[in-house]
Amino acid sequence: MAIAKAERLMNLALCLLGARRPLSKRELRDSIEAYVEAVRPESGAAGSDDSFNRMFERDKDDLRELGLVIDTVENLDGEVGYLARRDSNRLPPITLDAEEAAALGLAAKVWQQARLAGAASGALQKLRAAGLPEDVDPYEVHGALEPRIPVHETAFEPLMLACRDRRPVLFEYRKASAARPEPRHVEPWALECWRGHWYLAGFDRDRGAERVFRLSRITGRVRSRGTGFTAPVPDVVTVRETVASWAGEIADRSALIRLRTGSGYPLRAKATKVRELGDGWDELEIPYGHGLDAWLVEFGPDVVVLEPAELRADVVDRLRAVAKG
Repeated sequence: MAIAKAERLMNLALCLLGARRPLSKRELRDSIEAYVEAVRPESGAAGSDDSFNRMFERDKDDLRELGLVIDTVENLDGEVGYLARRDSNRLPPITLDAEEAAALGLAAKVWQQARLAGAASGALQKLRAAGLPEDVDPYEVHGALEPRIPVHETAFEPLMLACRDRRPVLFEYRKASAARPEPRHVEPWALECWRGHWYLAGFDRDRGAERVFRLSRITGRVRSRGTGFTAPVPDVVTVRETVASWAGEIADRSALIRLRTGSGYPLRAKATKVRELGDGWDELEIPYGHGLDAWLVEFGPDVVVLEPAELRADVVDRLRAVAKG
């Protein structure tokens, strides 16, 4: 249905843009195949004409909403015609200075390792044709810079398209504390790269709340599920801030741990207090935020959580999940 409507709108726009004089409803109806189908007498000619009129009015409004300027002209006989004048629908010339061209070049180079490389290169070619200064090479202005955003996860492309098309998805997701993946039904909002990892932010339908997913933990194929979102999309999706909070970058409490002497130097660097206990152990007070349990597990038997109790329980759960494989 969506493809048929898009094709109908495109045909209507081409007819209006290509006409040298205003076209009446009757002429447009006879020129576009989708309208011809709409007026075929199945339930009576009058019903068919009504169907066409409703369809045409909706299509005309949709094209105007998309930005096409459609003029309504009445001829000497009182018949109304429609025309999309080319001079009214021509975009202004594109002007870019050297710094703007350099920024676009760097943006295109970022995606050279991803499936968007072709689209990025094509966009620059179109900008050159539209007026990009000939003496500016967007790839070489800052040639010493080699930005890269690696995209190794197979889930990236289908999720990127789902975010663009506002299409719900279903995938298997394994949390760091879980031994097995579980299905997640998500309305995807935005993708963002943070510290070398890609994350998806969206509305988790099963949990009825916003969630952030790390793409490397998505297993299997990303599948589309239905159309339309059930939850409003926020104006600003703070993926990095959410991930930073979950990773313990934003701490609002303190935790007390025992750390084996001579180990865990990253933990010692964050510690606000350190006390020697003897017998090869030290006691540390460190900032406690969401995700600290996942970090502490990486130090294995060199760390023992003393308090709070919920942090200790989370670390024990993660270690059990690791032990189960």
